Amino acid sequence: MNTHWWIGLVSSFLASSVEVVEAVTIVLAVGVTRGWRSTWIGVISALLALTALVAILGPALQTLIPLDVLRVVIGTLLLIFGLQWLRKAIMRYTGLKELHDEARIYQREVEELSHEPKAARGQSMDWTAFTVAFKGVLLEGLEVVFIVITFGLTAGNVAPAIIGSVAAAVMVTLVAVVVHRPLSQVPENTLKFAVAIMLVSFGTFWAGEGVGLAWPGEDLAIVALMVFYLASAIAIISLLKRRAASKMSSAKGVS
Repeated sequence: MNTHWWIGLVSSFLASSVEVVEAVTIVLAVGVTRGWRSTWIGVISALLALTALVAILGPALQTLIPLDVLRVVIGTLLLIFGLQWLRKAIMRYTGLKELHDEARIYQREVEELSHEPKAARGQSMDWTAFTVAFKGVLLEGLEVVFIVITFGLTAGNVAPAIIGSVAAAVMVTLVAVVVHRPLSQVPENTLKFAVAIMLVSFGTFWAGEGVGLAWPGEDLAIVALMVFYLASAIAIISLLKRRAASKMSSAKGVS
């Protein structure tokens, strides 16, 4: 394929940043509430499981599935995945869905964990801390693995996607360690919106290639698709906001 290496790097960095922020919020809540030893063991165990998943699935999929089939499958999955993120971002921009609040999620996790029974005296492992940290990192990390594998396979090189995701994980984790609180100031909805536009654009491009479509301008068609999806999303947001404002005006008129 003609797709450049930077696509996997930038896409995985942006997508991973969103997921790592959510994972770090959970890990912070667990570590502060239950202690750090079992929490870090849970985090490291989840990271090892995710690394093994990338190492096994990446080469296996590339070897077993024909390239055209791979393009169609990956393109379709990216479209589904990206449209879900885009739908949520649009709903949050228009007020139909509540904005993602890391500070509130952190407080909720702390409160729930505080009510859990403490580890027995002499017990080396706090299994509550381990399980919550492991599950949080694993679930958020699975979406990162999906991004890394799909962009790596379609670009023919997994390394840039891995570098992007690792860079995002290191950057977000370092910031969280320094400030020692959830990263509530990260514009998560904007990041998800940007990543969603990229995912649906690449998904459309690769699915088209898989069924034999020759895109005008080759890779430049991705830029055109991004502009199309961005303009469509902005138009939908504007329409929904006007409709909401009209309903509010009607309700005030009736009252």
